[in-house]
Amino acid sequence: MTVDTGPGAPLEPPRQSSLSTAAARNLATTTKSAPQMQGITSRWLLRTLPWVEVGGGTYRVNRRLSHTVGDGRVEFVQDGADVRVIPRELGELALLRGFEDVEVLTAIADRCVQRDFRAGETLVVRGAPAEQLHLIAHGRVRQTSVGKYGDETTVAVLADGDRFGEDVLLDSGARWACTATAETAGTLLTLDRADFDAALSAAPGLQDHVREFRSLLGRRRNRRGEAEIALSAGHTGEPALPGTFVDYELKPREYELSVAQTVLRIHTRVADLYNDPMDQTEEQLRLVIEALRERQEHELINNREFGLLHNADFKQRIQTHSGPPTPDDLDELLCRRRGSKFFLAHPRTIAAIGREFNSRGLYPNHVDLGGQQVPAWRGVPILPCNKIPITKENTSSVLVMRTGEDNQGVIGLRKTGLPEEYEPGLSVRFMGIDERSIISYLVSTYYSAAVLVPDALGVLENVQIARSHD
Repeated sequence: MTVDTGPGAPLEPPRQSSLSTAAARNLATTTKSAPQMQGITSRWLLRTLPWVEVGGGTYRVNRRLSHTVGDGRVEFVQDGADVRVIPRELGELALLRGFEDVEVLTAIADRCVQRDFRAGETLVVRGAPAEQLHLIAHGRVRQTSVGKYGDETTVAVLADGDRFGEDVLLDSGARWACTATAETAGTLLTLDRADFDAALSAAPGLQDHVREFRSLLGRRRNRRGEAEIALSAGHTGEPALPGTFVDYELKPREYELSVAQTVLRIHTRVADLYNDPMDQTEEQLRLVIEALRERQEHELINNREFGLLHNADFKQRIQTHSGPPTPDDLDELLCRRRGSKFFLAHPRTIAAIGREFNSRGLYPNHVDLGGQQVPAWRGVPILPCNKIPITKENTSSVLVMRTGEDNQGVIGLRKTGLPEEYEPGLSVRFMGIDERSIISYLVSTYYSAAVLVPDALGVLENVQIARSHD
């Protein structure tokens, strides 16, 4: 037989002379990683929050009775370009707190007049006669005054739901203590003192309420709004000592433990045959627990009942001075409380903080926290938390808190010693095997958070985190 080996003859593929790698893998034990999960974060809040044992499923925060009233924000309803104040929301004003006659509140709300303002507009002037209450429905307003040395100083930055001129309703000779200037375009509702007086004269119940309010103003209070404790100091001889007692809130806040649960299902065939070299049940359980812990931290930040963003006292919510997060803004947060333990911010917000600091030639130090180096300002760590939301306008919030039960701070709540507890506060309970040979486990974790006193938690709101173009 003649074989054509000429230049145009087709080439035969080379014969295999050794075992292929693809075949060899069938007989080899590969080196493999444990199952990976992209959703795992550092979860600094869960790691740094002190956890308090809640035996009965409910934690009650007892506080001293406070005479501070009307410290909430006013809410509005919008109908196209028209804005109206919700009558019951007028109860957030100090003067109307606790007054529940809806008919009278509606009459007062109907007397509020809408006013749209533009950025840069001066709304009131310091020293001018004050005759109106202003409710901010939307926008930012800066209040300024004259400092000790004649320079202009910022007193406050107000935003949606805030108000100014509340004292006007009871003081016919009031004058504006600050100049109010609009930083953005927006809308406010105004209530003239004359209109309020007309509603007052037609409502005997409101007249009684106002008289009681005036009597409350006459009581001695400390700077936190709590009833003053009568004391005597520096005396000599045998003077009669004042008698006193410490009163408490009659309806203290109670926090019930929330729950995050899921059912983990694994086929018996998988558990029986594919548990080497890794235990499939343990790996499945590990990933489920990671997801539950992520959800737990999200709820501690965002839950409307106990989440920190929704439970920060309104007086502890401040606005940035210019939009981006500056050192002055962080200092404003720190100065409102003692013993701040850490800041909490979205990673993008931390990047914006770094840009602002660097633009001023400042380079924050780092501190050791659990063996990790983290950035800090004034010695207070700045920790990342991607559960803090970012709005479509590229704004976010920065939280700062004092922690611990002994420090009257923010605490985490949980119940340990659960049946079939797998981790502190987390249980894995066997639910049985169904007719399809599926093993089921109920995975549950119970948790909540509590703010023991209002100044334990502060929030810097409307932080602009977008990179500037200049």
